[in-house]
Amino acid sequence: MTKSRKEVVDDAIQFRSPSRIPVWFVNCDQTEGDVMVYHLSLHQAEGSEVNEWGYLLQSFNDGTMGHPTTPHLPDWDSFQTFSPPEIREEERIKQLPDFLKESEDRYLLASLDLSGFTVYTLLRGFENSMRDFLLEPERFATLMDMIVDFENEMTTLATKHGFHGIHFVDDWATQTGLMISPKLWRKLFKPRYKKQFDHAHSLGLHVWYHCCGDFTAIIDDFHEIGADVLNISQPNVVNVESVGQKLAGQQCFLMPISYQTVSISGTVNDIYNEAQRLYSLLAKPEGGFIGYVEEYSCMGMSQENYHACAEAFRRLI
Repeated sequence: MTKSRKEVVDDAIQFRSPSRIPVWFVNCDQTEGDVMVYHLSLHQAEGSEVNEWGYLLQSFNDGTMGHPTTPHLPDWDSFQTFSPPEIREEERIKQLPDFLKESEDRYLLASLDLSGFTVYTLLRGFENSMRDFLLEPERFATLMDMIVDFENEMTTLATKHGFHGIHFVDDWATQTGLMISPKLWRKLFKPRYKKQFDHAHSLGLHVWYHCCGDFTAIIDDFHEIGADVLNISQPNVVNVESVGQKLAGQQCFLMPISYQTVSISGTVNDIYNEAQRLYSLLAKPEGGFIGYVEEYSCMGMSQENYHACAEAFRRLI
């Protein structure tokens, strides 16, 4: 009996020997893959570019999601009258019927778009945020817990409307390592993320977690607290071999062909070889691997290489 596309994804996550490698087309051509993502975040009002939390990502027509400009909460006085976004359930799900028709038998992933620490930095500004962790621990805790609580409400909403997983999108590292020490991360953020992941699991959802940069120092921690699918978004800066030695066969990874190196400047054969390398280091025949395909013409990716990325994952089994 042929399995549904959702079942193929489930098999990869749960190490039940999937018949092939599932693939997620992230920012276009979603119906070419096995995963469909629905975006739960809203803007403050229809037609506004300001996120519902109050921050603005300025677009410079460069093909990216935009860049932070001025923080929404530059001082703690402005926090006195601040409140989290409203649920606005009807508005959030108004596109869901059309989405479900298009999704057919695919795995349904609800995305927060940006979450956690990243939202905090967009509200307070990056430098302020770094100071808050050490100099304003109580105020930090109040705002961070507000963010976590809101995201838990979005997770509950996702369950109510039939999604299979919740997608957290948060960046913890630069090209060379974490933005804060692992010790401080474990003190301030690990318990909060565990609370989020536990909440999702209690509702029957898989947790998908995205992180850019070299976050090798805390990858084990994400596995420990229950990230079902861990997206190493920049495998070109992570010691994938070391990660695989510790977690292959235990952790499901969501992997792209590097959109800084191989998928941009490599040949089609380079892309095929890189997919095989990542799979051999991180996966087992029982599962633990999902391909991640993103169109990045804004960074110089050719259409040939874009299509080769998808084909590379399809060739693995």
